[in-house]
Amino acid sequence: MSCLVGRFVRLIQALAIGMITAHNFHTGFKGLFFALSQLLPLIQQGQRMSRPLHRGVSGGLRLSGSNNDLWDSQMKDRTEKEDLDRRGSDQSIASAKFPYLLHLSDNSTTKNGINENGFASDSLISGTPRSRHKLAMLLLKFSLISIVILALTGSFWWTISISASSRGHIFHGYRRLQEQLVVDLWDIGELSLGSSRLKELEFCPEEFEHHVPCFNVSDNIALGYTDGNEYDRFCGHGSRENCLVLPPVKYKIPLRWPTGKDVIWFANVKYDPQERMPSTVTRRMMMLEEEQIAFRSDSPTFDGIEDYSHQIAEMIGLRNESSFIHIGVRTILDIGCGFGSFGAHLSSSQLLTMCVANYEASRSQVQLTSERGLPAMIGSFTSKQLPYPSLSFDMVHCAWCGIDWAQKDGIYLNEVDRLLKPGGYFVWTSQENKVQRVTRTKEKQKITGNFVQSFAENLCWKILSTQEGTIIWKKTSKRNCYSSRKSSSGPSICSKSQDVETPYYRPLQACIGGTQSHRWIPIEDRTTWPSRANLNKNELALFGLHPEEFAEDTDNWQVMVRNYWSLLSPLIFSDHPKRPGDEDPSPPYNMLRNVLDMNANFGGFNAALLGARKSVWVMNVVPTNGPNYLPLIMDRGFVGVLHDWCEAFPTYPRTYDLVHAAGLLSLESVQQRRCTTLDLFTEIDRILRPEGWVIIRDTAPLIESARTTITRLKWDARVVEVESNSDERLLICQKPFFKRQSK
Repeated sequence: MSCLVGRFVRLIQALAIGMITAHNFHTGFKGLFFALSQLLPLIQQGQRMSRPLHRGVSGGLRLSGSNNDLWDSQMKDRTEKEDLDRRGSDQSIASAKFPYLLHLSDNSTTKNGINENGFASDSLISGTPRSRHKLAMLLLKFSLISIVILALTGSFWWTISISASSRGHIFHGYRRLQEQLVVDLWDIGELSLGSSRLKELEFCPEEFEHHVPCFNVSDNIALGYTDGNEYDRFCGHGSRENCLVLPPVKYKIPLRWPTGKDVIWFANVKYDPQERMPSTVTRRMMMLEEEQIAFRSDSPTFDGIEDYSHQIAEMIGLRNESSFIHIGVRTILDIGCGFGSFGAHLSSSQLLTMCVANYEASRSQVQLTSERGLPAMIGSFTSKQLPYPSLSFDMVHCAWCGIDWAQKDGIYLNEVDRLLKPGGYFVWTSQENKVQRVTRTKEKQKITGNFVQSFAENLCWKILSTQEGTIIWKKTSKRNCYSSRKSSSGPSICSKSQDVETPYYRPLQACIGGTQSHRWIPIEDRTTWPSRANLNKNELALFGLHPEEFAEDTDNWQVMVRNYWSLLSPLIFSDHPKRPGDEDPSPPYNMLRNVLDMNANFGGFNAALLGARKSVWVMNVVPTNGPNYLPLIMDRGFVGVLHDWCEAFPTYPRTYDLVHAAGLLSLESVQQRRCTTLDLFTEIDRILRPEGWVIIRDTAPLIESARTTITRLKWDARVVEVESNSDERLLICQKPFFKRQSK
């Protein structure tokens, strides 16, 4: 109730300032009586009172509940009686040295119990006689009326006393207070609707365990989609389900990196038992041992990943794959990556390989790769342009990827060319390169290998080497190569309307894209990794940024990452035995591996994590309704994607260990939304692993509103006040490990 009273006082302040700036007393009184009509029915229902939001001591944090609290997921299997006894114990305080204040507000149950709305009920009210209850309510109403009268009197006196010149100075503060007011009125309205709005979400049926919205191959085929379009994504209004996806019965938390790169739990992925050992070549690549899948260096297509990678390096003219960095190769797009073995091997050489493959109901390449802690996302290479900017990758790799590059007059090769940076490499390994196989079509016959080589030449690609079924091309570094071609040879140059720098699932283009981009810089002319992460003055100027602005963003994120890690320490080790005065131990550097940044901006969060030597990879997402700095992110040597957060993210459930969102709620709140905040958080819950973390940074009103929504997801949450910026808050959440009962 104290939260509501505080919001009501802010409402009165906003009305008073509004009278000053707008000279509209009638509107102010009308808004006041509207707020009273929303607040008084809530006061009359004592059982709907919310708990107060306390603050900790400056420079530290305070945690509510016992030492165990709700942060240990193993406590989820306790009985209700033991849970109530535990929560009735004395509160403890864990301190950490970082510039935050932690609010004593969470979604845990207190000793007074939880009512149907998820808020704590007051035992003093519920246990008193009716007469005392009525008396208490009368006193409360009288107190509120007195507060209103005093506040209005003071506000009117202040209105008369200030000069006209002072009104302009308070206008900015009034606008900010207006934003706060809108959120407060929305929260009051939601609370007044009762338990129907705050009801916890149900768990999804079992068939949703590996479900990915927007991808349904069987339905697409039934609707007549063929020729590769059946694998495309179709996100309609009925593609989203607001329920909580439970993991499989025998699901286990993935092993930490780097162990998890080579060993995963069999129950964590959908792998049909009848497909465990479909052939001898699969036995060479992976070994199934009871509950685990152990990945080897062998693969179905070549004797070993290490030998294959070494072969590619030698064909380019390098000593081994560790030299890729020295010729400007950092990011690689692996089409149809199998089980991610190519990227897993190259990760030790500081190479970042993004796996892209079609949606698969079972034995999914993307699911197996991401479960190993490697970058992966669902994407159909045969229907639409991928949501990456032009000139994004240093190398594109296809080993038995299942794409017929001769189809549709080479339009797939146009997309490869668009994605490759100038001077980048295309590596193609296929049986067609060993034996020329004739492909019959209704129109004509084509020899696949010869067609690809001829088309690549028209794309200004230079063939470097051919060896044992592998062909490597190098894209031209000179833009004038395209104009020097014969007028009748090869695809034309895309016009400005066709050459969109960052397409969002646009149809494939039968022209050469990226040639008009101001980012046309050959990879050999760029600084090598890791220096590439810090763009120089000329590169920043391409995006309208100054070095000082970029450096300030970098410094801010370095501080934030240190604070995030300090913040997680007392939460992770709340049960860690220690003597008074001892600091909490730091979380292990490899406690996280797969990280999603929902609003990446310049990629500063990614850079700060790597600078702090955290063993993570980050999927940098740039929302479609915000500033597009995805080309800058890709130029820094990171990976990312363009995405509309009103649609499901193209990945399988339980992909990420940490989901981070800074300023996303503010960005989404100013748009004409097609979805709700609940839709957004439900999608986060789907792609977040059990016991995974969520860090949301935004304005205080939006964080308070988000915390109300999170109660429906059964997450454990804390609100943290950022001292350096009083307008911002952090919402730190952890997803519990709920288990489905075995049949």
